[in-house]
Amino acid sequence: MARRRIAIIGAGASGLVSIKTCLDEGLDPVCLERTDDIGGLWRYTDNAVDGQGCVMKSTIVNTSKEMMCFSDFPVPKEFPNFMHNTLVQKYFDMYCDHFDLRKHIRFRKAILNIKPASDFVSTGQWDIEIKDLPSGTVSTETYDGVLICTGHHAFKNSPSFPGQEEFRGQVMHAHDYRTPAGFEGKKVVVIGAGNSGGDIAVELSRVRSQVFLSTRSGAWVFNRLSYEGVPYDLLDYRRIVWKIVDWMPESLINALMERRLNNRFDHVTYGIQCKHRFRSVHPMTNDELPGCIASGGVVVKPNVSRILKTGVEFDDGTVEENVDVVVIATGYTIGFPFIDQSVIGVSDNQVNLYKYVFPPDLVHPTLAVIGCIQPIGAINPIAEMQARWATKVFKGELSLPSRENMVADIADKKMRMRKRYAEGAHYTIQVDYVPFMDELATLVGCKPSIGKLLLKDPRLALEVFLGPCTPYQYRLQGPGQWEGAREAIMTTFDRVVFPTKTRVVEKPKTEGSNYMLVLLAGALILAAWCFM
Repeated sequence: MARRRIAIIGAGASGLVSIKTCLDEGLDPVCLERTDDIGGLWRYTDNAVDGQGCVMKSTIVNTSKEMMCFSDFPVPKEFPNFMHNTLVQKYFDMYCDHFDLRKHIRFRKAILNIKPASDFVSTGQWDIEIKDLPSGTVSTETYDGVLICTGHHAFKNSPSFPGQEEFRGQVMHAHDYRTPAGFEGKKVVVIGAGNSGGDIAVELSRVRSQVFLSTRSGAWVFNRLSYEGVPYDLLDYRRIVWKIVDWMPESLINALMERRLNNRFDHVTYGIQCKHRFRSVHPMTNDELPGCIASGGVVVKPNVSRILKTGVEFDDGTVEENVDVVVIATGYTIGFPFIDQSVIGVSDNQVNLYKYVFPPDLVHPTLAVIGCIQPIGAINPIAEMQARWATKVFKGELSLPSRENMVADIADKKMRMRKRYAEGAHYTIQVDYVPFMDELATLVGCKPSIGKLLLKDPRLALEVFLGPCTPYQYRLQGPGQWEGAREAIMTTFDRVVFPTKTRVVEKPKTEGSNYMLVLLAGALILAAWCFM
C-alpha cells in the first residue's frame, strides 16, 4: 500500500519537525516553502517581505536552549543558554541535516489555494494550487493530508492613528524593522510595549537622539535570568511548580509574581506598570529596558492620541515635537489567506481549532494547523507535540472526539481565556507550556507517568517531577521513545553551565547557614517524594 502523501506548508520550526514526525510515522512528507531556505521566522533577511515574518538582526531567543529544543535533539552544550538568531538557525540546519529532512523540501513554492478535492467526502484528500516562483508556473497537486505550519507572525496588525496621513516623518511597522542603521540621531516613538517594541526601543536608544516607548496598558517586564543566573524557564516550568499553582488562588499567584518582578525594578517608579494583573497579560521579556529607562535612553509615555505633522500627542496631553520616525509595534493578526474561511475561519483574530490544531467541522480530519499558538514558554516543543498527535490521527492510529465535544472544548478554552486575560485581540491563542504539553501528550500517550517511573527509576522520577519540564521527558514512555531521553534529562544542567565555564573559578567555602538550607531542601524533596 502506498504511503499517505502529506503536504507541509512552510519550512520553519513547525514545518521541520512536522517533516520529521511524518517520517517517524511512515508517511510521505512534501514540504512546500516559499523562500529559498529553511528557518521561517528565524532566517534573517535584510529586506522585509509582506506575509513573511523575520527576526531583527540582533534578536536573541526568549526561551532557554534546554526548553526550546526538539525532544530528541538537544542543542549542543557549547551553545549559549539564550541563543542569538544565527545560532537558532544553525540548530535548525543541524536538525535538518541529522534527520536528512532537506530532501523532502521543495523551495520557492508559493501556496495559492488549498481546497477539498472533488471526492473529499470519500477520500479526505486536498487539492493544492502551487506557484513555482522562479518560473511563474502554476500547478495543482493532490495530497492525502495537509499540515499548515505558517505561524502567526506574518500579517501586520497596523492600527491607524488620527492625523497619521499628515505626518511628515516615517511610519513603519515593527515587522519591517531590521537594524538601527539609518536611525542615528533621530527622535523615535515606538508604539507598543510587547517583546518587539521593547527590543526595538532598547536597540535604538544606543544610537538615537531620543526614544519614546508609548504603551496603552503598560507591561510586566521579565528577565531571562532568575535566581543565581539560572534561566528563568528552568526554574518556573516544573511539574511541582504547576501543581502548586493549581492549588493557589489567582490573586496570590499574581501578588507573588508581581512582587518578584518589582524586586528587580519598581514598575510604578519606572512608568511601565501594567494596568492588568501579571497572569492577565503576556509579559515582556527584556533584560535591558530598566537600565535604558534609568539612563534616559528610553522615555515611557502613555498611549498615542494623535499624530501631528511633525510630532506626536499622547493621552495625557503632552506633545513631543520634531519626531522623525514612528514605529508601530502592535503585533500581528492570524491569517490563512490560501484556504477558504469555511475550512479555517478567523474572526476577530480568533481561530476555531480543536487543541489549536484541528478544524472541528471536517468530515475527514486530514488537515491540521501546527504552531499557531502563543505559549507562556517555548513554542517548538509544543509544535512538535501537535505534529506527533496530528500525524497519528492522519494514520488512523488515533481518532478525534465527536464534533460536539470538540466544539465544547474550543468554547471552554475561549471562556477560560476571557476569564484570565485582558480583553483584546492579542489573547486568543495563549497556552501555558507545562499544562498544554501534558494535555497533548495525554492524547499521544507519551505523558510521563511519575508513579511508574518511581517503581522503575526513582532518581529519574524525582527529576521529572521536581526538575525542569524539558521536552526530553516526553520521549521516556509511550510511542516515540528515544533511548537518549534519560541521559538528556539527567545532564540538563551540565549543558546549562558548560558555555559559562570559560574561566575556572574556585567556589567559595560553604557557610553554615547554607548548609542548613541544603538540609532543608533535602527534607522538602524527601517530603515531595513521599507525597507522590
